[in-house]
Amino acid sequence: MQKLVNVLAVASAAVSVAVVGSGLYVYVNRGSIIDGVKSQIMESVTGGLGELGGSLPEISPPTGAPAGLGLPAPNSPF
Repeated sequence: MQKLVNVLAVASAAVSVAVVGSGLYVYVNRGSIIDGVKSQIMESVTGGLGELGGSLPEISPPTGAPAGLGLPAPNSPF
């Protein structure tokens, strides 16, 4: 009976060490883990866009249209 209790105690200690070690590893490397997950998310999002993932073509106003199209300048107070 004592041998069974000793085996269970050793197994319990091994599991406890594994859980604490895993938690410590995640805590120490949390920055790189977060960066890796972010890059995987961005890759999956931009990869699904196909050709839209790159730069979009510049759209110019049709010929004969006024230059500003009646809109205020971006940094204009008016």
